[in-house]
This record gives sequence, structure tokens and C-alpha cells, in this order.
Amino acid sequence: MRILAARLANHFRRGRNGYPRSRDFSSLTKKEDLTLEEEAERKIGWMLKLFFAGTATYVGYQFFPYMGDTLIQQSVSLLHVKDPLFKRIGASRLSRFAIDDERRMKVVELGGAQELLHMLGAAKDDKTRKEALKALAALSKSDEAANFLGSKGALSIVKSTPDSSEDSDISTYKSNILKKLDDKDLSVSSS
Repeated sequence: MRILAARLANHFRRGRNGYPRSRDFSSLTKKEDLTLEEEAERKIGWMLKLFFAGTATYVGYQFFPYMGDTLIQQSVSLLHVKDPLFKRIGASRLSRFAIDDERRMKVVELGGAQELLHMLGAAKDDKTRKEALKALAALSKSDEAANFLGSKGALSIVKSTPDSSEDSDISTYKSNILKKLDDKDLSVSSS
């Protein structure tokens, strides 16, 4: 508020030319010094903000590489681990990333679809089967990915997967995949 009052008073003291009416040149140099200090503080403030933004960007790039393709690659690499928990984590991630055809095909290109089929075939518990089927159902929403799955024998692997009496989601995912693969199989055989 004081700054606003000082600027307003300064404005009214000026003449038509914009020069101060008073002959007190010592106050003029003090005000110039203050404006120079304010300008320097503003420039230093911007430099500090830019430095902070650059540092935050660098740190984010180094410590959060879990964005985009690297996250998909890491999720596919989790499917290679022998521990079923890590396989489930990888499959769960892939089912969340398979939201559009481009990402679904990226998963297929990185070998994720093939690994999900291996995971499903070797699964010994319902949780692992469920996550593998969920990821395969997400991938099969793309026509190209469904064609790839069909060419790799997904139809027989999914059909041979046992249903669960405890988890109804397994049969839901299984029926969605079979429907999509049967539709693809019928369209290929009729052509």
C-alpha cells in the first residue's frame, strides 16, 4: 500500500514534461537507486525461477523415467521375472497403458503380448491368470493386436485357461478375448 501511495504522490509531483518539480536531487538519486535495486531483484528473481525450473526438469528426467515408452518397456520386462507377483504387476501396468491402438501396438512390438500369453499358459493361481487375461483383453481391443494374438495361438491358450469359482472376472475377460479372437478368425477365414 505504501508503494502505491508513493507512486501516486510521485505522479502528482511531476509536471507536464514528466520531470519532478522539486529541486531536491538527493531524493531523485535515492528513487533511482531504489528502482535499480527493484529491477535487479526482479531480474535475479527470474533467474532463480529459471534455475529452479531447470533443476526440477533435470531431476524429473533423471528420477522419473516412468513415463511413456520406458514405462511400457519396464512393464514388459517385469513379465520376464519368475516371481508371479512381479508378473502380475507388469500385466496390470500393461492393461492400464493399453488405452489406444498406438500404445497397444507398442506393447505388441516390445514383446508384451507374447509374454502375456506365456504368463497365462504357465499361471498356477487365479490372480496371475486374471491379470494376464485383463491385459490381453485390453490389447485385443485393437484389431492389429488381436490379429497378432490370433497368429500366436492365443485362441487355444485362452480356451484352455481354467475358469475360477472364486473370481468371475476371469470368465468375463476370457469371454471378451474369445469373442474378439473368434470375430477376427471368422473375418480372416471368410476373406
